[in-house]
Amino acid sequence: MTGFLAIDGAPFEHRQLLLPFPYAPGYDSRDFLPAESNLEALAWLETEWPDNRLLLWGPDGCGKSHLLHIWAERTGAKILIGPMLHNLDDIPESGDLALDDADTVGSEALLLHMLNTARDRGLRLLLVARTAPSRWPVRLPDLSSRLRAIAAVEIKPPSDDLLAAVLMRLLSDRQLNIALPVQDWLLTRLPRSPAALLQAVVRLDKASLSSGKAITRSLAAKVLLEPGFEGADPDDVFMSAIAPSSQTPSFL
Repeated sequence: MTGFLAIDGAPFEHRQLLLPFPYAPGYDSRDFLPAESNLEALAWLETEWPDNRLLLWGPDGCGKSHLLHIWAERTGAKILIGPMLHNLDDIPESGDLALDDADTVGSEALLLHMLNTARDRGLRLLLVARTAPSRWPVRLPDLSSRLRAIAAVEIKPPSDDLLAAVLMRLLSDRQLNIALPVQDWLLTRLPRSPAALLQAVVRLDKASLSSGKAITRSLAAKVLLEPGFEGADPDDVFMSAIAPSSQTPSFL
């Protein structure tokens, strides 16, 4: 039996049918990996916050939104998203409130009113953002002073060990078996971000299903060179896919 079928006399190669089952990463507390980069943030979530406010900040993919969802699930906090905040209708009368992407709220006046409303209602408020509030380009003096008064804790970029663990977790979630040398190769060529690892794993899974082939370094190199994939240097990916790298990752 061959891998080709014929329809109307025209042969075509049989390929794996891709079903539209989107991958939606969860925010389960069991999936969060404690590491040196996030231990301070974890400790702050267990303490009393000055003025009942805390802001966690760090680069994309560092785990700040994951921590926000873990805290909200544990406390029953209402979660709001910065770009989707257009009024104060969804602010609860009591309890806890979390604001993701706090540095992307479209209106400074609205963010100021939200902070004031949360204070007036005695809400405990957790915010997350990509940068420290002192670096936000804020023009309203009252908002600037409110932000400077919030305890701000940085989540640092992930370490080599954490990135390796994240990659293994992502592969396990999709039941993908990739040889350790290929994982090492990916870790040395992808941006140092869990978000980039997730993007790579999603594309590798799709490419493997579509081609019916195992995920090798050659297949991984093709995926990293696909249009729309961010962060990989084309020359580095192409050359390293031809010859084995002489560099040994420091974390393995």
